[in-house]
Amino acid sequence: MHVISRKKLLEAAKEHAGLSAPLDAWYRIAKQSSWTDIVDVRGQFPSADAAGKYTVFNIKGNTYRLITEIYYRPQVILVRAVLTHAEYDKEGWKQ
Repeated sequence: MHVISRKKLLEAAKEHAGLSAPLDAWYRIAKQSSWTDIVDVRGQFPSADAAGKYTVFNIKGNTYRLITEIYYRPQVILVRAVLTHAEYDKEGWKQ
């Protein structure tokens, strides 16, 4: 998968202490993957959820949420946001 953009992951890691290693681990796994659907994603990330056009990953023991859009045919992941659980619950990210 081609992950766009790693820059958002690095920015989130700078903003939140202890997030660098979990986001880097997610990035390395996602980059090496060739998922075809949410079932494939859940094979590596069992807690991943489909939420409309988004796929949401729990990061760092469910403390953070990584919001992505996955385009399976061209093998592209768009990183939309990295949110704390509280920010995610406000649901502003859906707009």
